[in-house]
Amino acid sequence: MNKSDRLRIAIQKSGRLSEKSFDLLRGCGFEFDWRRNHLLCACTNFPLDLMLVRDDDIAEFVADGVCELGVVGFNMLEETLLGRGDKDREGIQILERLGFGGCRLSIAIPEDQAFDGPQSLDGKSIATSYPATLQNYLEENNIQAEVIHISGSVEIAPALQIADAICDLVSTGSTLRSNGLKEVQTILKSESVLIQTSKPFSEEKQNVISRLEQRLKGVMRAAKTKYIMMNAPKDALDKIKAIMPGLEEPSVIPLGANGEKIAIHAVAHEPDFWSTMEKLKEVGASSILVVPIEKIFG
Repeated sequence: MNKSDRLRIAIQKSGRLSEKSFDLLRGCGFEFDWRRNHLLCACTNFPLDLMLVRDDDIAEFVADGVCELGVVGFNMLEETLLGRGDKDREGIQILERLGFGGCRLSIAIPEDQAFDGPQSLDGKSIATSYPATLQNYLEENNIQAEVIHISGSVEIAPALQIADAICDLVSTGSTLRSNGLKEVQTILKSESVLIQTSKPFSEEKQNVISRLEQRLKGVMRAAKTKYIMMNAPKDALDKIKAIMPGLEEPSVIPLGANGEKIAIHAVAHEPDFWSTMEKLKEVGASSILVVPIEKIFG
C-alpha cells in the first residue's frame, strides 16, 4: 500500500478521552511506533497513522480532510460544527458511538436561586466554554441571555460575580456542589464518537476504514457481553433462557446418568450481571460462572 493510502485518525493527546481512546485502539490489536512529542505515530501492523492533537482541533481536522477519522466527544463536535456554521454536519459523519466519556452539558445556577424552567434564564448572563452550543440552545428556546465565553474554571464565575449562571460539562455534579451550584437544565448529552470526514478519499482507504470499524465493533460488543456457565435442572432451561437472552442459542450439555441436570454455556448481553445471577439462582441455577470476553468477531 502506498503511503498516501494510509489512514489518519486524530485523538486527544492528553485529557479526558485520551486514555480510553488509546485502550480502544490497543484492544483492536494496533501497535504504534510511539515517538515522544511527535504529532504523528505510525501503526506498525495496520495502514494507520495516529495524530495526537488537542481535543478542540480534532473535529476541525476531520471536517477539513486533514485526517479521515477522529475520536472526539460529541460535545466538542457540536461546538466545533456550530462555530463553523455547519449545523447540518456537512463536513463530518458519525460512524460509531463509542460508549465512553459519557457526560452532559448543563446549565447550573447558585443553590439559593429558584429555577422555573428555561425562561428563567431571560435577561441573565451565562458563562461557558461552549459559547456556540449555548447560543444555539438559547436561540432555539427564544431566550434572551448574555453568553460570556470563559476558557476554564467556569464554575467559579457566579462566585466572582462574572455571570449569573454557568453552562459546563457535568459528570457526577460534585464540582458544581463544591462551588455552591445546582444543575437545572441539560442542553446536550455527550459521549465519545468516531467521526469521518465527508471529503472524498480513495476506495483503498474506505476498505481500510471498513476493516477498522469491524475491529472496533468486535471490541465494543465484547465489552458489553459476558460468557456465562452454570448448572441447572433440565426443566429450568426455558426460564433461564428468558432471564438471560444471548447472542445465540445457549449450549446445553447433559450432566449425570439420569439427565435431570444440565450445564448451560451462553454469551449474553447484559448490563447488570449481579441482578441476572440472582434471578438465575432463584430458578434453580447453581455454580454460576461469569467470564469476560476479549473480542467478538463476526
